[in-house]
Amino acid sequence: MKLYLDTGNVDEIREAVSYGLVDGITTNPSLVSKEGRDFKDLLLEICSLVDGPISAEVVSVEAEAMVQEGRELAKIHQNIIVKCPLIPEGLKATKQLASEGIRVNVTLCFSPTQALLAAKAGAWCVSPFIGRLDDVSSDGMELIDQILTIYENYDYPTQVLVASVRHPQHVVEAALLGGHICTMPYSVFQQLVKHPLTDIGLKKFLADWEARKSSTK
Repeated sequence: MKLYLDTGNVDEIREAVSYGLVDGITTNPSLVSKEGRDFKDLLLEICSLVDGPISAEVVSVEAEAMVQEGRELAKIHQNIIVKCPLIPEGLKATKQLASEGIRVNVTLCFSPTQALLAAKAGAWCVSPFIGRLDDVSSDGMELIDQILTIYENYDYPTQVLVASVRHPQHVVEAALLGGHICTMPYSVFQQLVKHPLTDIGLKKFLADWEARKSSTK
């Protein structure tokens, strides 16, 4: 499973990239607005840090405007993936952009029927928001399972990008189900490597080593 960071903060990206484990980045208008920077400049800097797919979202809501916006975003860098919302106009835009060879991440997916339509429209990936489903007492991971089954049934090449990840267990469940990509906040990425028993064990190993050195003096 590929691991993406869901952020527009270059400091977070730079630190996570130092692990050598980040495969891509997803952004959205909310994340970008927090940075207070020119959108194109921010995308170019992110692309310089991560050699992988970088999702950048359109903000138009009519298909023709989305297509124009998507074309401009795709010109910024070869790694840009255009994000379109899963609304009727977004599906129209996805179909057109995909026909032009522009990769599209269809976002804000909350049902298997939406995911089916995204795949039929030619989406490069679809982003089901599992955390937001959990928030309203639905099972977000069940949606991932359903989408993966549908795509496998009909050999759709569209990848499932598990989004709205809230904690490491979401990452574990996505991997167990076979999600192609999982995107997460930097805080969740940091938690993936942490375990209290690792810290306790390392502390004991080092203490024992220091004690051995003292005893041999």
